[in-house]
Amino acid sequence: MKKENLLKYKVLNILTNSIKKYLESENKTSLFPDLKIRIEYSRDEKFGDYSSSFALENKNVLGKSPQEIAEKIISFIEKDSLVESVSFSQPGFVNFRIYPLYLAEYASEFRSGTDPFAKEEKTKKVILEFVSANPTGPMNIVSARSAAYGDALANLISTLGHTVKREFYVNDYGNQVYLLGVAVLLRYKELSGEVIRFQEEESDTSVFELIESNTLPKESYRGEYIKDIAVKYSEDSSKKSSLDTRIKNKDWDSIIRELSLFAIEYNLEGQKKDLDLFGVKFDEFFSERSLHDAGEVEKVPDRLKAIDKKTEDGKLFFLSTNYGDDKDRVILREDGRPTYLMADIAYHKNKYDRGFDEVIDIWGPDHYGYIARLKGAIQSLGFGADSFRVLIAQQVNLIENKEKVKMSKRLGVFQTMTDLLSYLGKSARDVGRYFFLMRSSDAPLDFDLDLAKDESEKNPVFYIQYAYARICSIFRELGDASGSSSFAESDFDFLKSDERARLLFWTARFPEEVNDAALSFEPHRLTNYLQSLSRSFTKFYSGKDNRIKEKSGREREVLLQICKSVQFDLKEGLHLLGISAPEKMTKEETT
Repeated sequence: MKKENLLKYKVLNILTNSIKKYLESENKTSLFPDLKIRIEYSRDEKFGDYSSSFALENKNVLGKSPQEIAEKIISFIEKDSLVESVSFSQPGFVNFRIYPLYLAEYASEFRSGTDPFAKEEKTKKVILEFVSANPTGPMNIVSARSAAYGDALANLISTLGHTVKREFYVNDYGNQVYLLGVAVLLRYKELSGEVIRFQEEESDTSVFELIESNTLPKESYRGEYIKDIAVKYSEDSSKKSSLDTRIKNKDWDSIIRELSLFAIEYNLEGQKKDLDLFGVKFDEFFSERSLHDAGEVEKVPDRLKAIDKKTEDGKLFFLSTNYGDDKDRVILREDGRPTYLMADIAYHKNKYDRGFDEVIDIWGPDHYGYIARLKGAIQSLGFGADSFRVLIAQQVNLIENKEKVKMSKRLGVFQTMTDLLSYLGKSARDVGRYFFLMRSSDAPLDFDLDLAKDESEKNPVFYIQYAYARICSIFRELGDASGSSSFAESDFDFLKSDERARLLFWTARFPEEVNDAALSFEPHRLTNYLQSLSRSFTKFYSGKDNRIKEKSGREREVLLQICKSVQFDLKEGLHLLGISAPEKMTKEETT
């Protein structure tokens, strides 16, 4: 389905043609390129299905009142098989109501199409990097939100015809990884009965001296999960024997590096397990260490434009202020060690080298300030600014008994993705993903744990799934919709009631809702739509005049065809969000 064949764009085309005729009648065709022409869903269903505020937004340019402009435009609109009626409402809206027969036929054709969604004319090869949680510990709740958001977004972008690769960047190099090894070493010593102390203030004491005094550095990791890693390592008797000997010899550096790699692998396996339970699959887990080993990081300075770098006080700076950053950034320290930014530049250069046309990253809420410097570096490397986009997955507040649940990652007292999945139980994947996708990702989210555990229709994801299960129960009881899926004028009387017409409109909106969600990178639009579609179906389902088993002949077939379209939209919509569509549920209702 081409974009111009989406229902909203068909209406927009009708409106645009009428505006052109209006301008011709006023001898003002020269104004057309500068006019704002938009179509939106009507805010009040009593006025119609779509509306346009064109008359209101362009009154000054056209020099007439909104009502005069709107009424003139309406006079040029020719009613056809699509438009049932056009009306004006204050303060300056042109409203369109779509013919129910057209809606029924449109929805039927959409669900029977082999490739139903709107495709972009020029498709791209897209790499979407998301989650990328540091492998220094379990994933937290923001990572879980990023996982739901990124996976749903990849599905949506794919509907546009683009090829999307999902990637997880493993930060397995640098000081944080080294400090992880230090923490595991001290917890390992603790297993042998040694008493571990915690450094509360930073000092000039070396890491090796702290180890020998059984003191965990202030900036290292203190969570209980570190003990689990130490225990796991000690379970291998040969490794344990070797490590005990090396500890006696105080071979600290090599021990720390070995334990660091072991801990990274251990944590990464746990992260992969959580992602798998959440239904999130990555095409690639890309290692930062591989960039360093291949010498790609050290090549970055030579690849940046000469005008974008300078050396000062023994440090190499990337002049990110040339690209809107608030200050220039160090990429190479005095001692020759690269900063995280330099490694990130190398990583993103690698993405383009692999042939991707568009690079999209999903970052956590504490990375806003990082966007300008990396975007600038990408431009300095010679790639277009528009080819790189950063999306933010904002903070998540867990709410229980109407109060926030406290979290502290530094002390290891924090709610992990594992905790959440365990708490939500058998419905963790569906409920967790839906709740994370209910709101725009760039706004903080209050995750209501009590509502998430509720298995009634008060829980929004169950409300949608119950609607789908009810439709499945209809077909189990009455058989599939075996009649013609095409509609004729004689079917109009079976479609014109408000409940049926409104449901048809919500059903016909599905392809454009998916298209809008994909283009705007906003999966929450789809969750909102599915909720509205389910409410419309529930209202239809509860109506006395819509008891399908009491109907016969063509009317029953028409109602079954409507249900078939709703069923298709609910299933496909849930699938795009990574949520199941169960055909049976414990509170399943019959017709």
